[in-house]
Amino acid sequence: MAEMVDRVGARDAAEVATGRGLSRRGFLTALGVAGVAAGGGLSLAGCDSSSGAAAQPGAAIDPYGDHQTGIATPAQDRLVFAAFDVTSKRRADLVAMLEAWSKAIPVMMAGKPLADVESNPQLPPEDTGEAEGLAAANLTVTVGFGPSLFDGRFGLASRRPAALAPIPPLPGDNLNVLISNGDLCVQACADDPQVAFHAVRNLRRIAQGTAVLRWTQLGFGKTSSTSTAQATPRNLMGFKDGTNNIKGEQSTVLDKQVWVGTETDQQWMRGGSYLVTRRIAMRLEAWDRDFLADQEKTFGRVKDTGAPLGEKGEFDTVPLAAKNPDGTLVIDQDAHIRLASPETNGGHKLLRRGYSYTDGVIAETGQLDAGLFFIVFQQDPRRQFVPIQRKLGSSDLLNEYIQHTSSALFACPPGFRQGEMIGAALFA
Repeated sequence: MAEMVDRVGARDAAEVATGRGLSRRGFLTALGVAGVAAGGGLSLAGCDSSSGAAAQPGAAIDPYGDHQTGIATPAQDRLVFAAFDVTSKRRADLVAMLEAWSKAIPVMMAGKPLADVESNPQLPPEDTGEAEGLAAANLTVTVGFGPSLFDGRFGLASRRPAALAPIPPLPGDNLNVLISNGDLCVQACADDPQVAFHAVRNLRRIAQGTAVLRWTQLGFGKTSSTSTAQATPRNLMGFKDGTNNIKGEQSTVLDKQVWVGTETDQQWMRGGSYLVTRRIAMRLEAWDRDFLADQEKTFGRVKDTGAPLGEKGEFDTVPLAAKNPDGTLVIDQDAHIRLASPETNGGHKLLRRGYSYTDGVIAETGQLDAGLFFIVFQQDPRRQFVPIQRKLGSSDLLNEYIQHTSSALFACPPGFRQGEMIGAALFA
């Protein structure tokens, strides 16, 4: 399976060498054999894995770089997130699967199929085919390793970073273990849902015999902007979400808050980031019956403009010390915006890349099964996500309307170069 993207012919290699239009097989030559992507023979539009510059609709994002794509790149409109459990007990099988993934991901991110349509009709197709004819749609694919991957099955126990300690029980959690955790994760984001689904489906097919899907989550409508070129989106409660989110253009902030640096106890994670996911169900029917004033008090923002209460513009400084004429705080002491603010959390920030979701109707109540699939990247969850969420889970006014139902933590290794394997340093 690992060789599937290396099947090329002399005709296609000649096309690459002469600069003529690439056939699909010739494109694989460019990625897997000829190496023209690094030498200028292939141009990938959009932005690279570490840039926050806005990508063009339908463009292909450079899969290579110091950091994996899908973290600091501009947030796309659609998400397919998948967690896997490794079923093989052989380290060699895990490595072979990751090698195959590392070859397939750049091909799919370029909007190309994993095999020529002239594949042997007597064998199963090497590409599932549902993205045929679709643009690259700014697809990014991010791979992460869960704490359970380091349990000793593959000789990795001594390589687990201290920051990858399982998330402890947190206030208000009502977690479903069937949709939590996992040995591996794949986050596929794109501006076309079918392109994102295609990426996860093909990686699952490659993993067959080595790993199986544990759970998946579809997301629509990004709930945070990760680029200064993007407007702040709204969550399903109708409020602008992630106004003060870290942006991809803020390289200094990314180095301090998101990318793992010299502080790590495991050098293979330098340049990587830690990913936390939380599935947060929203009690939308109860929320929709609440007064507007109470909704705004809960968030600490004006629903229409997104401005902090007491201010006029969305990006105005949050007046945490301001008081009303009667002496009460303008921003309630338990308002979401106050409890999540870096000013009340030792300056710690999280890079948010969450999505709204809906999974139909809750049969027992007839209410919508919908909410936020919360995704954050950070340098160390122990000092960033965990204490912030512990505070939110204890007293956030929003808790009346939400319920955390799943949780997962993954170490996303640094980016990779052409011909390399994602996470290669872990297995060195």
